Amino acid sequence: MSDEKTIICRCEEVSLKTINDTVYQYSCSSREVKLRTRAGMGYCGGRTCRHVIDTIVADLNQKVITDDIQLSYRPPVRPITFGALGGVYHENESC
Repeated sequence: MSDEKTIICRCEEVSLKTINDTVYQYSCSSREVKLRTRAGMGYCGGRTCRHVIDTIVADLNQKVITDDIQLSYRPPVRPITFGALGGVYHENESC
């Protein structure tokens, strides 16, 4: 990927340039890139971009950077609304 305008994380709209700049500035791991840019923290939970981010960071660092805390991957089973989670509130109901 050479076009730095390429969007890597569609959910959080994180570009290749943002990831490149973050890795160069902080010499960081995939986990740190995630925390600094929010890449992989969007609606899909990293299902779409996680492997791409890992590959970009590995290519840029040219060395193994380990994390004490591994990057977690917790995809949702299926999307659910907040109303379904908390129940539907009706004004005329008493608590």
